[in-house]
Amino acid sequence: MKIAIGSDHAGFHLKETLRSWLEQNGHEVADCGTYSDERADYPVFGEAVADRVAAGTVDFGVLVCGSGQGICMSANKVAGVRAGVIRTSMDAEMTRSHNDANVACFGERITEPDVAVAALKVFLETPFEGGRHADRVALMSRIEDGERLY
Repeated sequence: MKIAIGSDHAGFHLKETLRSWLEQNGHEVADCGTYSDERADYPVFGEAVADRVAAGTVDFGVLVCGSGQGICMSANKVAGVRAGVIRTSMDAEMTRSHNDANVACFGERITEPDVAVAALKVFLETPFEGGRHADRVALMSRIEDGERLY
């Protein structure tokens, strides 16, 4: 698989751990930065990874900031992206199987590296269930397109 990865300064070390694991497991990785733990703004990297996912030039995206929240919010501003904050393997499984998430977001200050690696493995291996969940994902796309559901 081809995976885009990015982080701000607060997620740099976990990003490097996840990038290394991805490469060691045969994935092609597009590293969108940042490249050090010097201050950097998470919206820049959230958008860079999300753009690649939305364009279809990568299969999935992985993002890391301090909590996972801000970079996830930034990624979700890009049409076609369904990013979720992942803290556990159960989060990873549910965001993929029920929400067809295409970007996994982690918080370096929250999730230990070994837990993040295990959760990323689950995220990448879990298929979307479709069925009733496909209808809900379609509703999210309608909202994204500016339609009001209520």
